Parts: sequence; structure tokens; C-alpha cells
Amino acid sequence: MKVIISVGGKFHAFYLAKELEKRGFLDTIFTSYPYFKVKDSKIDKKKVKCLITKEILGRLFYRVPYIRNKIDISYYTANLFDLEVARRIKSCDIFVGWSSFCLFTIRKIRRLFPYIKVILERLSTHIEFQRDILLEEQKITGLKVNIPSFYIVDKEINEYRESDYISIPSTFVKDTFLAKGFSKDKLLQIPFGVDIERFKPTLKNDKVFRIISVGISVRKGIHYLLKAVEELAIKDLDVWLIGKVSDDIKPVLKRYSHRFKYLGPIPHDELYKYYSQGSVFVLTSIEEGLAFCILEAMACGLPVICSTNTGARDVVRDGIDGFIVPIRDVVSLKEKILFLYQHPESAHQMGERARENIISSFTWQHYIEKILRIYAKIYK
Repeated sequence: MKVIISVGGKFHAFYLAKELEKRGFLDTIFTSYPYFKVKDSKIDKKKVKCLITKEILGRLFYRVPYIRNKIDISYYTANLFDLEVARRIKSCDIFVGWSSFCLFTIRKIRRLFPYIKVILERLSTHIEFQRDILLEEQKITGLKVNIPSFYIVDKEINEYRESDYISIPSTFVKDTFLAKGFSKDKLLQIPFGVDIERFKPTLKNDKVFRIISVGISVRKGIHYLLKAVEELAIKDLDVWLIGKVSDDIKPVLKRYSHRFKYLGPIPHDELYKYYSQGSVFVLTSIEEGLAFCILEAMACGLPVICSTNTGARDVVRDGIDGFIVPIRDVVSLKEKILFLYQHPESAHQMGERARENIISSFTWQHYIEKILRIYAKIYK
């Protein structure tokens, strides 16, 4: 079995590629990242094809306000990467492509190599569900939300239709595809994993009750977390926000600037140190497939509070590892934060159980074992 992977960026593609290489199944992985960004995967350099035009042009275009405001940069740079891969695609048994990055490649495969099985990786919900719920959030909040463009939506819908299978990470995502009429037989549901050697607890340096949250945008629901913290008005409660700030959330951050500490983007290898300084991890996303940061925080021994729309109900055992609350429900969010604040021993026990849950069922090894069984079945 020979597998070719195409990913615009990195995501979890390199964990998959490394395990495939160990077993002699990896032919090539195409990425838009330069080699120095992915060399830590330790995959044979000859099998890593870095097509970096997307990254170079994307960064240049985003610096020019006129271009940024007039052109869908993400769509056009994704297409450039897709076309570059399509020109280089060759025969294999299975092609795995990340959604929005592989329509032209799929069509080239269909013309030249119709026997190749095509698996589309979709990390989030069905693109139309994603668009619609973010439009709904824009209407509710009055904020100008970053919403997938018509072009991205149209391209992804075609990718869904023209692929043989769609790999998805959670039941939440699955339900959005089933609601759009997809057969369950086309959907390959495999939850992500965590590197438990990299993400592990370290000593907390103080006794401050601290909320950690990663990802700062309307889509991540940060405005609901900050509203809950403001209304709780607990004097010795600390909030750390980690990640790049999306333009759509900036008005909210200005309003609640006295309620949080902004740490900025943290290198992935360093994140475990910051998770370990928390008392609870909170993610109140409006929409996503299965947030990696929830699994990482759990692996670091944190209890979690997350919304139903993080995709976490397949991983987080409500009331055991933490709590799952409805989206936009500030009242429930406050109740859960207050409970953990008032019951530190319960919070500690939940964190311990969360790490045990990850170790027993949600490592990258678990992910690879599941996906290889599926690939073998498809290959036959």
C-alpha cells in the first residue's frame, strides 16, 4: 500500500505521515510549509515535498490592506498549492488530501489514476454548517465575523462530492454531514490524538485559580468566556489567553481588557508549560470539529469546560473529566467555573481522570491504529 498526503500547512498530517513511513506505506507528503517548519517530524527528506508559494504569497498579500480587503487570499493561495500538487501527483493506492486544498488534485487523479482511493480530511463541521452558524453568531453579536467565502464553500462542497471518503474527527461533525444527506458509509470518524510525552503535567508555580484558553476569535467563543468572568467578578481569578488574535474579536478584547492576560502565540512545544499553570481549561467554541487544545490540556492534567460545539463529547466525560455546556450559555459556564473554583480538590481529581482518559484512549498511537485499520480495509 502506497499513500500520498497533501496538506496546506502541517496540522496532524505529519504524525500520520511518520507512522505510515515507519510501516513502509508513505510515498510522499506535500506541504505548503518550508522544510525547517516540518523537519522535526524526522520523515525522510526525499518524501517531503515543500511547495511554499502559498505561504509566501499569503504573507505578502495580508500585509497589503487593499489586497486583504478585496481578494479572498485564503482561497487563491489554497488553489495555488492545489495546482502545484496536481502537477506533481503520481500513481499510488490512497490519496489523503486536506479540505479546500485538493479539488484540482482530485480531478487530476480521476482522469489519470481512477483506481486511487481518495480520502478527504475535514477537520471541522460541514462547510455550510460552519458558514451558517457563524453568520448566526454575527447577527447575534453584531460583530463582523470571519466567515468562509462563497468560493471556499463551493470548492469544499465539490471536494466532498468527488472524494471516496471523508475523514472526520467527531460525532458532532458527523451529524452535520448526515444532516446534509451524506451516507454514513462515506464518513470515516476517527478522533485525534495527543503526544503524551510532549503534553504532560509540570509543577504549578502558584495557588492562583487560573483559566487557560487557546484560540482568540469569535468562532472560539472567547466573548462568552470573558462575559462569564466579568459577571462572576471573582477577584483572585486569573485568565490567560493564548494564540493569535483574530480581527473579529478585537472589539470584545478591548471591552474586557481588565479581565485577562494576553500571552500571544506560544510555540507548540512550549504549550504544556502554560497548560500546567492553569486550574481549568475553558473553550466555548461556536463551531469546530474536535479542538486539539482540549486533548492537550487534558493530557497536562487539567479539567476542562467546553461547549457542545467543540466536538469534545466523544472525549470529555461530562462530570468526570470536566463539563460540557451548551454554546452561548453564560449561566451554565459561570456555574461550572464557580464549582471548580470553590472545589479545588474536585478540580484536581477531574484533571487526573482527564489525563488517564487521554492515556487510555486518545494518544496518537490510538489514532494511528484506527486509521491504519481503515486504510487496510479501503486498500483491499
